[in-house]
Amino acid sequence: MCSALPYAHMSTPQHDFTLDPADSAQLANLAGPFDAHLRQIELRMGVEIANRGNIFRVSGEDATAVANTEKLLRALYHEAASETLDDHAINIRVAAFAHAIGDTRDDDYVPQDVSVRVKRGNIRGRGANQKKYLNEIATHDINFGIGPAGTGKTFLAVAMAVDALNESRVQRLILVRPAVEAGEKLGFLPGDLSQKVDPYLRPLYDALYEMLGVEKVLKLLEKSVIEIAPLAYMRGRTLNDAFVILDEAQNTTVEQMKMFLTRLGFGSTAVVTGDMTQIDLPKHVKSGLRDAIEVLRDVDGVSFTFFEARDVVRHPLVARIVTAYDARDARDAETGARE
Repeated sequence: MCSALPYAHMSTPQHDFTLDPADSAQLANLAGPFDAHLRQIELRMGVEIANRGNIFRVSGEDATAVANTEKLLRALYHEAASETLDDHAINIRVAAFAHAIGDTRDDDYVPQDVSVRVKRGNIRGRGANQKKYLNEIATHDINFGIGPAGTGKTFLAVAMAVDALNESRVQRLILVRPAVEAGEKLGFLPGDLSQKVDPYLRPLYDALYEMLGVEKVLKLLEKSVIEIAPLAYMRGRTLNDAFVILDEAQNTTVEQMKMFLTRLGFGSTAVVTGDMTQIDLPKHVKSGLRDAIEVLRDVDGVSFTFFEARDVVRHPLVARIVTAYDARDARDAETGARE
């Protein structure tokens, strides 16, 4: 991606064009550091972009997307002559352009494969839903990953956060989780704030340790580059240039979910993960995650990925256990409806 012009098979729609006038500073502004802006455009438009100087080639499976990407690049190049483009500006302009032309992707659209570089190597999605999830996080500011345990919701979100931090696309990583298990309140637990919240965030810590190493994680925590925040402490904040993960979101209230989603500032990405079958809220309290699915499902710029038992990547028995519980819940719901 974003490299010298390659040889392409004629069966793949492609188009070559020149951005005039040729100006190295303008081209660098358009492409961004290490072609980061072009990569954003590739992911959102579902194409590949290559260039040699001001000569560009756009290729992809959808001829309409190829043509639209050329229009977008020409418009951005014109802006690059008089305005400094950053990741946030590119995101806004790509989203506005996509909204103006309508989504060019049809039902057979296959999301571009996203590879995440971490200490242990490259991480890629396993199966269609994980690949879609990674692609949605790369192309949307607010993302929901919903499904049973073991489907990679939290692990992949942390991987994308680490990649964004390593590539300096964000300045900090904020891990958030409601602490409502077993009805406990933070004030009843021993220790300082970090020690009170740590037990609830263990899955996030485990993923961070695996991807960055324990020593680096501890150093980043000391410098507040990685921040641990209970959901109750998010009120009143505005989070700029941050990657924010809200885990176990099924245990948020409607008010908490709205509060969290409205904290997002410029240059930030939020990922919300949860399992609707493991709600620990009182029975009369509606889950904020369930409410968000109903309210935000059709909001432009917000993505939803729904995982199923077949997406479980743990021990094969876990998938069968999830399926068995789902079948029992369906039978109970049907019996309740008849009574």
